[in-house]
Amino acid sequence: MRTINDIIPPSRRPIGENPMNDQAATRPERSLKFPFLTLTITLLVTAGAVGALYHFSTARVEVTPNTLSAAVHGSFTATQSSGALPYEIITAEKIASQSVKSSGTKAVTGTASGTITIYNTQAKPQKLIATTRFATTAGLIFRIHAAATVPGGTAAKPGSVVARVYADKMGDTYNVAPTSFTVPGFSGTPQASQVYARSTAAMTGGASGTVPIIDAGVESQTRVALSSALASDLSTSIQGQIPAGYTLLPGAATTTFAALPSTLTATTGTVDVKEQGTITAVVFPSVALAKSIAASISALSYNGEALSLQPSSNVTLSATSLPTIDASSFIFQLTGTAAFVYTIDSTRIEAAVAGKTPSEAQVALTNYPEVKRAVLVLRPFWRQTFPQDPSAIAVTVANP
Repeated sequence: MRTINDIIPPSRRPIGENPMNDQAATRPERSLKFPFLTLTITLLVTAGAVGALYHFSTARVEVTPNTLSAAVHGSFTATQSSGALPYEIITAEKIASQSVKSSGTKAVTGTASGTITIYNTQAKPQKLIATTRFATTAGLIFRIHAAATVPGGTAAKPGSVVARVYADKMGDTYNVAPTSFTVPGFSGTPQASQVYARSTAAMTGGASGTVPIIDAGVESQTRVALSSALASDLSTSIQGQIPAGYTLLPGAATTTFAALPSTLTATTGTVDVKEQGTITAVVFPSVALAKSIAASISALSYNGEALSLQPSSNVTLSATSLPTIDASSFIFQLTGTAAFVYTIDSTRIEAAVAGKTPSEAQVALTNYPEVKRAVLVLRPFWRQTFPQDPSAIAVTVANP
């Protein structure tokens, strides 16, 4: 039984005592959990970012090659296929025709003839008697009418002599284009491969039977037009014959034309006027040519580094005549303005900067005359030096 004394008035309770504390004391406290998930995600993101930086890490040198320009005026000597300045001979040939009205026909007979160069790769001279036969690849026979002696030589530099040959039979079939010849009389002997001949122009004069007649003025005008068209076509064609890494200078090509016999066309009263054009050019390895020109210009202080001529160069070649196919050397003159660009050797640049800091690498590259400017790229940002392994460094070359 409760009495009035059991009830304590609020004014007499101890300060700070709250009747709700009894209830709060009976509640269980929540335990604090460690944020493992958040920490794990943070670590994974950080590791991924660092890995990405390393994956996309870069050690690169962007090089702008140095350029030079100078006037050139001097004499040069090149040797065929060898030496410090070698050269090669290339040719292109085309035939053009145009139908014109005939002014009649006439009966003609004639024997084709022309000149050939006879070569001898034996060490001893080779004597050839008059009437010695020379056969084309198609089996047509031509003969020399005077005895000839071909000097001895080697496979690399055969002895040679020029001779005139005449077709065995009449007819325009023997008006053959430039071709090679064998000597049937040497068949089955070592001389079969050691003595041979080539022609550089078409055989002409062969005729038999009735041939069309063309007004001389019309034929002349037609041939001038054909030659003009051939010159353009040949110039384009010879560009496609230039070997990779070689240069054809202005003035280093010559074009010749030969009037081929006119032939009747399928159309009554018309004739095909035919003109043959041959272009012969001398080409030089681009690097060897540029080095020879640069070395001849004392003002450049050139020390033999690899370089090439830029397309902006304006250098013209002049010579008394272009070399023949059997010539061993070629003397010519060059005049104009030569523009050079140095060749960048990536391996050389990689080795120069390997293991160095960017500032050290920049100083090292100042000793390389082929380098006009170098941009050094290192990633990630905390990398302080280029890799020790040169192959781990990328070198790119910018346009000069």
